[in-house]
Amino acid sequence: MEIRRFGVGQRRPDGPAGTRGVQAQVIHSDARGVVSELAFARDAVVESHTNPNTTWFVVIEGGGWVQVGDERARVAAGEAVLWPANVVHGAWTDLSGMRAIVVELAGADDAGVRGIIDGRALLLGSGSPAVDPDLERPGSSGPTPGEGGLAPKTEADPALLDRSSGEPY
Repeated sequence: MEIRRFGVGQRRPDGPAGTRGVQAQVIHSDARGVVSELAFARDAVVESHTNPNTTWFVVIEGGGWVQVGDERARVAAGEAVLWPANVVHGAWTDLSGMRAIVVELAGADDAGVRGIIDGRALLLGSGSPAVDPDLERPGSSGPTPGEGGLAPKTEADPALLDRSSGEPY
């Protein structure tokens, strides 16, 4: 088991380049992407910039502002903002602090491989489904969908919930 520490006492005090009032800690980094924590003080800024990678900015505490292209919006804990590749984006705070987990995925997006996870083969570069001659015979209905369903929803026992955790039920 591997456990990575982040948060108070683990962050770089000067923050990433192009920031003011932001402390950061890389949680994980490899060829697939980077996961970091950013801690914004009041009146902190991640300057507007572009990035060749698709990135998710996930607010986990407090709130502030984000920009994507020409759009600006207030964000708060429990919200995630998509920063598309090669689109100007930034974040800042005014009256309160904010903490966010930033998940930067290698590359622009997965458009070239969409469908592989759900079992559809694609012709590379075309975005079109590949034709399997065994499945596309005249009169063939294609593959048979699997059988199954979702488990029935069960209600949580309110007496067993830890209300001090801050999570809604």
